[in-house]
Amino acid sequence: MSAERVTALYNEEFRAPGSGLPKVAPYVKEYPTLSPWHGEYLARPLFVAERELRTFADDLQQLVDMIFSLPDRMFGGDLDAFRSVLGIDDGRWEAIRRFGDLLPPYYGRADMYHDGTSFKLLETNLGSESGGWALASEMSKAAMEVDAFAEFARANRLAYAHPIHAVVESLRRFGARVAPDREPVVAVLEWRDGLKDYGELWLNFQSALRSAGLDILLAEVPDVHERGGALYLGKTRIDVVYRAFVPDQIAEEPDGWELAAPLLRAHQSGRTLTWTPLSSNVFANKACMALLSDPVWRRGFSEDECRLIDRVLPWTRLLDAEVLKTDTDLVDECIERREQLILKVNGKGGGVGVVVGWETDDAAWRRALGELAAEGCVVQQRVVPRTEVVVDPVTGVTGEWEAAYGMFYTPRGCAGAYAKVVPAGSGGIISVAAHAEARSAAVFHQSELPVWGEVPAVGEPSAAPAK
Repeated sequence: MSAERVTALYNEEFRAPGSGLPKVAPYVKEYPTLSPWHGEYLARPLFVAERELRTFADDLQQLVDMIFSLPDRMFGGDLDAFRSVLGIDDGRWEAIRRFGDLLPPYYGRADMYHDGTSFKLLETNLGSESGGWALASEMSKAAMEVDAFAEFARANRLAYAHPIHAVVESLRRFGARVAPDREPVVAVLEWRDGLKDYGELWLNFQSALRSAGLDILLAEVPDVHERGGALYLGKTRIDVVYRAFVPDQIAEEPDGWELAAPLLRAHQSGRTLTWTPLSSNVFANKACMALLSDPVWRRGFSEDECRLIDRVLPWTRLLDAEVLKTDTDLVDECIERREQLILKVNGKGGGVGVVVGWETDDAAWRRALGELAAEGCVVQQRVVPRTEVVVDPVTGVTGEWEAAYGMFYTPRGCAGAYAKVVPAGSGGIISVAAHAEARSAAVFHQSELPVWGEVPAVGEPSAAPAK
């Protein structure tokens, strides 16, 4: 049975008199581990085929491995040449190099659209600062506690992976390097005043981790101090810093290095470890996708690798000041194809600095090409997401929504997914922060095996849940 058929069955049952399915979203909103987050939720979860998630997860892992290989395969190991093409300035590069090895772990959240045929990758979001892990986990867990949904899931073999369980496993494995005989002490560290903006999400993260059996601390970088080569929050020694800050904050603030000094000393001593290293930001840089997509750059890749890239990644090209001067064909193509393209700044996330070609006039688009190229950006082919049909629980009216899926991954593989959704046609950027009508949604995959509920991970063998 297709995911579309599951959706149709769900909406039909949702409309039936006395159905318990309309209770799912209100139950999710009041769920204890989600209470720190005050966002809104879609009236129903989204459904995808397990085979599609598995295929995309396998492709994603191979593509990220290719990204990790770029310094050697394209630049002969010359890291300065690599970071120059990515547009990483001296200040950020110093922060990245002083905080550890260049190669980060495979850990983050891939953002993608489903175009009606397959998933297309928009961003890799490597690094621990990527959010949504707890929302994805707890929305799915909460939905399964509603009897009507649990019965629907059982009847239609709907399963989900719990990303927070994968986080706990990763942190315990990592923390065992300094705390082999006990539970590691983990602290999420935001930059100065970071909890004002992101406190709700990190409180949700903390609540979900505690529910999964791992206690963590929340703090900001100025709250901690170093003693004897280890980092402390008050009198509590920290074994693992779960990094929520980025190199720009160290490099761009006048006292950035002063604030970071205790963390750097503890990190270099090896008595307090950092998950993940700042080098994650190098490989999350959007220019890496352009290097893979552009045939001029990827000449050393095999035919199979190129087919995988083109299958997963939309047409993406690098724009910087040099390209703007020398590659007139590309610039002319960008101008001509404005309504099919989107501009994204290389080193920024969350929709910051994005210019949507189909929502911009010709003059503004030309200005944006010049301004963003000077900063360093990519131009990417528009992906039109398929519509998700949702029944309004109050009016009963059927509406169409568009989803940006987030797939979570750890060193053990794919760790589940969730989605951010907005009304269809209401804007070119699907973002909770940038869209007043945005909602979050759990994502369930239809298993090919007769199982339902929580499973270890999409990429691992499924096991029927205890009941």
